[in-house]
Amino acid sequence: MLIRRETPADVDAIRAVHAAAFTKTDGDGVPVEATLVDALRADEDWLPAYSLVATDSDGQVVGHVVATRGRVAGEPVALGVGPLGVLPGWQRRGVGSALMHAVLGAADARDEPLVVLLGHPEYYPRFGFRPAVELGVTPPQPWGPQYFMARPLNAWRESIRGEFRYARPFDDL
Repeated sequence: MLIRRETPADVDAIRAVHAAAFTKTDGDGVPVEATLVDALRADEDWLPAYSLVATDSDGQVVGHVVATRGRVAGEPVALGVGPLGVLPGWQRRGVGSALMHAVLGAADARDEPLVVLLGHPEYYPRFGFRPAVELGVTPPQPWGPQYFMARPLNAWRESIRGEFRYARPFDDL
């Protein structure tokens, strides 16, 4: 497996990864995650350095993660991660973990102070995430604080406090 930045040639494969990864068991409709990345790509808060794909030995895209500019108290001091998707046949094989480590490493290397996500409280602590409210960062919607999680990076400052806002396409979810 190789982790790299997405290229224009990956757009359809990325959409297919999220469609397969987030398909409901009843198969009803296109998952929102499958079109969300397209909307994020067109938004001013799109950061190409944080759109990463995992490829197999043949170069097929088997996973994708993206982080876009987020704001805390109106300041551009955070990234919002998501979606993160892996083709069903590649799940539980370390692809999602590799993508998460890669996006966190890229964010830290670029001096981002904070990464947030909405995720499972039993899965994401292994990557250093904890409830964002413990850092003084509140969710943009009334999500349970155990699901709105944050990971401070080396550039973290205690003064980063307030309500978090995702890139605009998340408002349409």
